[in-house]
Amino acid sequence: MTKTPVPTPGRTSDTPFIAESAEVADAAFVGARTRIWHHAQVDGDVRIGEDCVLGKGVHVASAAVIGNRVKIQDGCGVYGAVLEDGVMLAPGVYLLEDSAPRAVNPAGHLKGRDDWRREPVTIRYGATVGANAVIAPGVTIGRYAMVAIGTVVGHDVPDYGLVMGNPARQIGWACRCGHRLDDNLTCPACGRFYRQGSNGLSLAA
Repeated sequence: MTKTPVPTPGRTSDTPFIAESAEVADAAFVGARTRIWHHAQVDGDVRIGEDCVLGKGVHVASAAVIGNRVKIQDGCGVYGAVLEDGVMLAPGVYLLEDSAPRAVNPAGHLKGRDDWRREPVTIRYGATVGANAVIAPGVTIGRYAMVAIGTVVGHDVPDYGLVMGNPARQIGWACRCGHRLDDNLTCPACGRFYRQGSNGLSLAA
């Protein structure tokens, strides 16, 4: 993919920005106004939506699909995952896809792409994964969920769930604005009120 200069401030442009040191395969799809920064690597089977930001040293591979307005900060590894619109990955997050990783097969031969067991992570709309967190293969992070710094997640997280620790445990609920809800499922910062259902929380009318 041709690398282009940063658009002049105040000038509207739909052309993605790709830093000179980034490596974006020609076959990769990169949406309008997306910015890919220094030393990032995007493989050819990857799709990235509009208005995204990929920070320094990000690696996106293995047919990952990234929605619109997604922020992936420095040093993240995204392998085969599906990220819906509005997702944020803080620095150093890893989304894994092989639950039985080995360098070689039982015969001792080096494994190739066709030997991988793909169980991609799914991160739903608006969720945030904190710095240096690791999400295990096959896990789904619910809408607007919040994964705390350094958490290791091996099971699904409900919509608006707030989890932390190794292994992850749910310690509460997060508002759309990012603050922790009180015991009445109300946000002390913005006043939004929620109700609990089978898949987590939903915003009360």
